[in-house]
Amino acid sequence: MDGSKGAGEREAEEEEAGDGSQVAHGEKRKNKRPSGQDGGGGASGSAAAAIPGAASSARTATSGDRPLGVAPAGAKARVAYHDPSIPRPQDVYLIRVNNCNLPFDHVWLEPSEDGTRRIHPLEKLPLEQLIDRNVPEIEPVRPADVEDSPFTLVEDLKGLMELVDKLKDVNEFAVDLEHNQYRSFQGLTCLMQISTRTEDFIVDTLKLRIYLGPYLQKHFKDPTKRKVMHGADRDIIWLQRDFRIYVCNLFDTGQASRVLQMERNSLEHLLHHFCGVTANKVYQNADWRSRPLSDEMIKYAREDTHYLLYIYDLMRLRLQKESTCENDLLLEVQNRSNEICLQLYEKELLTDTSYLHIYGLQEHELEAAQLAVVSALHQWRDYTARQEDESTGYVLPNKALIEIAKKMPTSTAELQRIVKSKYPFVEANFDVILDIVWNATENSEAFEAIAEQLKKARLVRLEKYTGQW
Repeated sequence: MDGSKGAGEREAEEEEAGDGSQVAHGEKRKNKRPSGQDGGGGASGSAAAAIPGAASSARTATSGDRPLGVAPAGAKARVAYHDPSIPRPQDVYLIRVNNCNLPFDHVWLEPSEDGTRRIHPLEKLPLEQLIDRNVPEIEPVRPADVEDSPFTLVEDLKGLMELVDKLKDVNEFAVDLEHNQYRSFQGLTCLMQISTRTEDFIVDTLKLRIYLGPYLQKHFKDPTKRKVMHGADRDIIWLQRDFRIYVCNLFDTGQASRVLQMERNSLEHLLHHFCGVTANKVYQNADWRSRPLSDEMIKYAREDTHYLLYIYDLMRLRLQKESTCENDLLLEVQNRSNEICLQLYEKELLTDTSYLHIYGLQEHELEAAQLAVVSALHQWRDYTARQEDESTGYVLPNKALIEIAKKMPTSTAELQRIVKSKYPFVEANFDVILDIVWNATENSEAFEAIAEQLKKARLVRLEKYTGQW
């Protein structure tokens, strides 16, 4: 996944969802799920319907007369990062995740001898073994454009098995993921794009979620197969979290661009620089839970991997030519790529002070009672998000949480004026929230010392800031 894409997604999350810091609610209140909320009525269809084995795995998807995000003629295209009309994949495809407040267990990795950690398979491989120094001096051949290349949309088990068979015969393949953070507690991988030298594949990771690990683990772990990705930091984590896939032998073109000190490191820049392709970034933060995929979304997703092996060839050639005895650039890129692979996913966990890390909290001068409300609402929000498998930002964004704490409403009318009916879980739990606010203000003595510390820290920051002018 392109690092620039991640930044844009994080900006959207901070604006709408906050920082994602999460705390479990100590008292298990029974929350109401909003009526009429998308996907709230449980699963639609069976597991068999989600994996239609008899269906063809190759097709071009459209979404009606005008695909999602495609503007009428003459208008500027806009794509919403959240489409509330989309049923929740957790309900449609019976996706179940463990959101409990316990560390993520990498059960498919071997434990260390002392049992204190899990060992990534990459740790057992010598770094030099992963570097292919047989770099052809001839100029690589640019692949045909996306529109002129074979493409398969993999939506069923038969199609996945065909993809697995094709990967057996290749020495390298390009990979990217599309992700949605806003409508689940830990996030959901929505698509996997894979490109070989001859064709592109888009895998529906929502429909095929339970099959991807067992069928693809071997190829991703195989150190003799090079995996080419761009800005793979978060993709590596998502592969582990959702599919228990661990990557060995990665070449990250984002890291290669940094080692080569290119003008910019985004995939968008590499596509334009090496391939003369202008990427349509309007779909960068699209809601990738959308089904069926529009033609435009498919093209965008394919472009993320279609040219990546060619870019890899060109970068490897430059890295080889610009290396010296003292500065082995191929080795440096491999080392950086390995470090990315060796990351292990960690679930957000409850701590006693998590509420203090709410994005934007430090900007407000809150009294002890207000800080007590922040803490209590933060706990309720986290418990609700874990229970319902929603993001904390969807349940109650940070800005709204802080605003409620500042104004400490005592009636439904006051609370409605603050939240302006934007948040389904808040609307369904007005009475619970008012009760939380009242109880917190009645028991705020424990927050007096913390409130005083925050005020002093804020004054120090203010003095430091004003002293610079």
